[in-house]
Formats: sequence, structure tokens, C-alpha cells
Amino acid sequence: MNSGRPLFAQVMEYLPHHEFRKCLSRYGGDRRVKKFTCMDQFLAMSFAQLTYRESLRDIEICLQANRSRLYHMGLRCVPHRSTLADANEDRDWRIYADLAQVLIQTAKRLYRPTDIGLTLEGEIYALDSTTIALCWSLFPWADVRQNKAAVKAHTRLNVRGDLPEFIHVSDGKLHDVNILDILPIQAGSYYVMDRG
Repeated sequence: MNSGRPLFAQVMEYLPHHEFRKCLSRYGGDRRVKKFTCMDQFLAMSFAQLTYRESLRDIEICLQANRSRLYHMGLRCVPHRSTLADANEDRDWRIYADLAQVLIQTAKRLYRPTDIGLTLEGEIYALDSTTIALCWSLFPWADVRQNKAAVKAHTRLNVRGDLPEFIHVSDGKLHDVNILDILPIQAGSYYVMDRG
């Protein structure tokens, strides 16, 4: 029987708590919060992502089944699905976007010494997009052609470490070259893309 710390707690140990608190204060994340804090929400949603939970009900049931281990995982309580739904809807998404950027910068520092076989000084990015087909009767707002619906995910991938640093989801009609108008360009970097 394993008497050590749960794997989830070991993974969450690498979370930069100071940076997370800075993101919270920047956007007032825990203002007017009584019980279920942004850190609780982040831990619950991270647990859901790492354990392939498919719904809020699934998250609640899985955490309920592990109730005796919650304290050791860093969670204070089992959130109800309505609490999770309210938190996901009401909390400012920029808190987690800024935290993601901090984590990406940390990963970039770790992968910087990786040899990719090129002797270029700056960062190397690959730009590409993928079209995600949707059911037209369920998503009429994503109309591409008559009775066809889709969205496009435009991605800037850092070649060193395969890190997605920028993702923009648009309607299926936006051409790849038009994403360059909203893409944050870094000076001294190389961008590789197909003709789209």
C-alpha cells in the first residue's frame, strides 16, 4: 500500500503559487468569494482534466469517491456541480489565461537548450489551423456553407518543446492568412506556415 503523497499533489506542487496569487489580485478573482476559491476551482478542473472527466457530474462523482484523499490532494471539499458551473461561468477567464502564459514561459526555459537540428538564434514557430466540423442543426451560428457548420482553431506552436503558445478559435470562414492580423508577432523570431 502506498503511504506517500498522491500523484496529483506532486504534480500541483510545481504550480507557481506566487504567480497565481498575482493573477488573482490583478483581476479580483477571490473578491466576494465565501467558500469555493479560485484555487479550489483550478484544482478541481485540473483534476478533471488529468483524469479525463467528461462532465461536471462526472467530476463531482469522482471527487466524492475519493473523499478520504481530498485533503492530501490539496482540495478542501467536494464541489457540487452547480458550484463548479457557477464558478466556471462567473470567474474571470483571464486569471487562468495569464497563469497559462506563466507556465508556458517556464516550459520555454526548460526546453531552450533542446537541440532541434537548426542553428537559428530566435524562436521558431509553426503556424497552422485545423477545421473542426460541427453539426449544423446544433450550431447554426457556425454556418460555413449551406447546411455545413465548422470552427477553425488557428495555432502558433513553438517548435522547441512543441508548446502551443497562441490559439485562436474563429468561424470556419476565416482564412489562415487573415490570422496574421491578430497574431502577436515577436521580433527576431521565425514563422513557418503552409500556403493555407
